[in-house]
Amino acid sequence: MLLHPLPAPHLAPFHPPPRRPAFPLARLRLRLRLARPLQPSVSMAVAEEAEPHQAKPHPQPRSRSTNGDTGKESEFRLVGYSKFVRTNPRGDRFPVKGFHHVEFWCADATNTSRRFSFGLGMPLASRSDLSTGNPVHASYLLQSGDLRFLFTAPYSSSPAALATVLPDPEGLVATPAIPSFDAAVCRRFSNVHGLGVRAVALLVEDAASAFHISVANGARPAFPPAVLSGGAILSEVELYGDVVLRYVSVVGGEGAPRPWSFLPGFEDAESPSPPLDYGIRRLDHAVGNVPELAPVLEYIRRFTGFHEFAEFTAEDVGTAESGLNSVVLANNDERVLIPLNEPVHGTKRRSQIQTYLDHNEGPGLQHLALASGDVLATLRRMRAVGPWGGFEFMPPPPPTYYRNLRRRAADVLTEAQMEECEKLGVLVDRDDQGVLLQIFTKPVGDRPTIFLEIIQRIGCMVKEEGGREYQKGGCGGFGKGNFSELFKSIEEYEKSLEAKQILTPSTA
Repeated sequence: MLLHPLPAPHLAPFHPPPRRPAFPLARLRLRLRLARPLQPSVSMAVAEEAEPHQAKPHPQPRSRSTNGDTGKESEFRLVGYSKFVRTNPRGDRFPVKGFHHVEFWCADATNTSRRFSFGLGMPLASRSDLSTGNPVHASYLLQSGDLRFLFTAPYSSSPAALATVLPDPEGLVATPAIPSFDAAVCRRFSNVHGLGVRAVALLVEDAASAFHISVANGARPAFPPAVLSGGAILSEVELYGDVVLRYVSVVGGEGAPRPWSFLPGFEDAESPSPPLDYGIRRLDHAVGNVPELAPVLEYIRRFTGFHEFAEFTAEDVGTAESGLNSVVLANNDERVLIPLNEPVHGTKRRSQIQTYLDHNEGPGLQHLALASGDVLATLRRMRAVGPWGGFEFMPPPPPTYYRNLRRRAADVLTEAQMEECEKLGVLVDRDDQGVLLQIFTKPVGDRPTIFLEIIQRIGCMVKEEGGREYQKGGCGGFGKGNFSELFKSIEEYEKSLEAKQILTPSTA
């Protein structure tokens, strides 16, 4: 089936001057569907740093936004953590069942997926590649509990390469398993952003209806609804930068019998023996970094109907040297959580969010929070394999942090658990409802951009009318009490990189 995605307009609220001329995409000679270029690369200007003795207070988080109902411009102002009052209007514009998967675009899906599989204890669950009859891209799905990571890379688009896998390349159209995939766009994405998340996928009741409702409420279309064999539907709208929000629906629901467990065009892989499982169970939240919070927040809120779940300002979570402003959006049942961060300028050091934007060359997904039922057991496994190809973690806080911890969490954690938290470098925070255990990896790719968070939420168990017990979304908060420790750790990490830079004088 030849698919023609709709054109994608540029993200209007931010227009920085380009650092370099845009490069044209080469025209494909293959009889593939037409390529949709990515949004123009956003080149971020490096924020000026004040002199060390001139550190300024964090500025008030203000910006302008447009009221989605009246169309009038109004001032958007964050009130901060202490003054924020959480309400749930249950205003989703279409039924959202939860996260479905996260897709990473990369240059080598085989080795990238194996590194994540080994580092996170996520076995290969499904594949779509040359071995399954897909000549367009290699895609490997890892799964642990309800968490699904998909890694995708393009194959060669040359007629010679296609001729080796298609019996009659002149008369056939190579159809990707992910219908929105475009090899040229994927290559440019990797060149601009490095390893990164292309799609955050939601399981919805009807992906076609969700797409049309989203577009009718201001979403920028990225890929129109496509019906896949077997009754699955996939569509996409732009989220922020070059990241898309993907809608997936399955006729009969996910539990209905069918020859595939992920999507049509993917073949299930054999389960490894012995089983590979470090205890990670689901995606808790997916965090995006943007240059300006208000327009992106209003954009997403308007087309999804999601509500504000929490917010933080630089006064809440910054350090003496840098900070950020943040808002968390949530769906009706508050199991889909989408935090958004913006940098704060005018501080002693450049905000870590600005550093991300510079290296990612624009907005993008900053980190994924992965929930475990026993984070201490998960971290023991992850740290054991870290030196052999897994993931490294950010440095732990000082011993005084754990001495103070006993005052805050002794009623929830045992002495042995608190000792292990200190040994493993786990941060602990709590709100009025529950407790959060969390730890952050160092960046998982070559650039100081995307990283992972491993968490466990304790408490907030409620029962539905039918008797099913579940944990409320966001239980224990988002680590407000740990932000300063995390930022200090990131600042020290950035300083260590800066100290090792080799500067050579320009010969121009």
